Amino acid sequence: MVSSPDHDGAVSRSDLREWSAEFDALTNLMSSLFADPRSQKHARQYVEGLLAPLERKNGWTIAEFVGEKEPKGMQRFLNLAKWDAGTMRDLVRDYAMLHFADPQGVLVADPTGFAKKGRKSAGVQRQYSGTLGRVDNCQIGTFLAYVDSRGNRTPIDCELYVPESWFVDRDRCTEAGIPPSTEFATRPAQVAAMIDRTVAADVPFSWFTADEEFGQNPGLRTHLEDAGIAYVMAVPKNTELSTPDGLVKKIEDVAAAIRPADWTRRACGLGAKGFRTYDWAIIASGQPTHLYMIRRSIDDGELAYYHCYNPRHAPVTELVRVAGSRWPIEECFQTGKGQIGLDNYQVRLYHAWYRHMSLAMLAQTFLAVTAHQHHTKKGAPQPARPARTSPPLPAMSTPLNPSRD
Repeated sequence: MVSSPDHDGAVSRSDLREWSAEFDALTNLMSSLFADPRSQKHARQYVEGLLAPLERKNGWTIAEFVGEKEPKGMQRFLNLAKWDAGTMRDLVRDYAMLHFADPQGVLVADPTGFAKKGRKSAGVQRQYSGTLGRVDNCQIGTFLAYVDSRGNRTPIDCELYVPESWFVDRDRCTEAGIPPSTEFATRPAQVAAMIDRTVAADVPFSWFTADEEFGQNPGLRTHLEDAGIAYVMAVPKNTELSTPDGLVKKIEDVAAAIRPADWTRRACGLGAKGFRTYDWAIIASGQPTHLYMIRRSIDDGELAYYHCYNPRHAPVTELVRVAGSRWPIEECFQTGKGQIGLDNYQVRLYHAWYRHMSLAMLAQTFLAVTAHQHHTKKGAPQPARPARTSPPLPAMSTPLNPSRD
């Protein structure tokens, strides 16, 4: 069973029974998505394998872990079986909302790269990946995560970024399983589509946040504003803004003129070394609902810049909380790749990528839920402010079913 350690590392039999019951309930819910009993079985086995203490998690290792003689069943489940990854994605989101729904929730978007060899995997090409820190042969996924006001976080949606160059070679797209109806979409456009799905599903949230790639995109900003969605997004230092007196200036120049008394020191989250504390300052603009925020490092004075759409005129404390909600999606990627095998897949087909990702997100949400339940059961405090990370996510160190001890 996925084990969620107590503060002293101990895991009780009661804990194992509770987590096993939670997993059984989840997989029973998941089984309703499959008409074929074999697919029901493989879905459970695949998620169980993703939660297992395996160095790498792919069709071969998962099949071996669950007692299959060969990986053909798992490979067929991902590539050929009849089931819909979009429906599984919706189940992930709904399962997360059962436990983390929060009117003060924050949606967070971020891309992450997956290094790949060859040129046959859907969407692969030599492209820059911030995750890899270089131009490399890789796929890039655009993800949307949900963070509640207690710091619980989990991914709830994703899209595979397919570079525009792919669409000039339809034979290549067909070979990779990319549907003929699929058209090129920028990553900001993918985020807009995911947000629309989230809104249509009545997911409660108050804010959206993202990094510079999205913050400097006028199309995404307009999409959010038209939908009445407040945001705090990072922007580059050369961003131009209109000041209340009608002048147009670069944000870095405005920041350089901020008076010492206008900075306020606040924590925006809890990191591995304690609270993430910075100095913050607010810059007004020519539009009452738009303002800009500057973050200054206490250690070296480094500045970061944010564009805020603030139609409800929330105080700086709230804007700082939202800005700090960006880190949890990076922690989601670390957990997903380090514990769940988010990047260990060996599929090439477009729909198989979505299938793996939907099941990996389900496994990660299960970990977040059991960690939250364990934290709550042990009476650990979960203050709403400042935003904090959830307790250490469960690590697979014991069998999924206590009866297998």
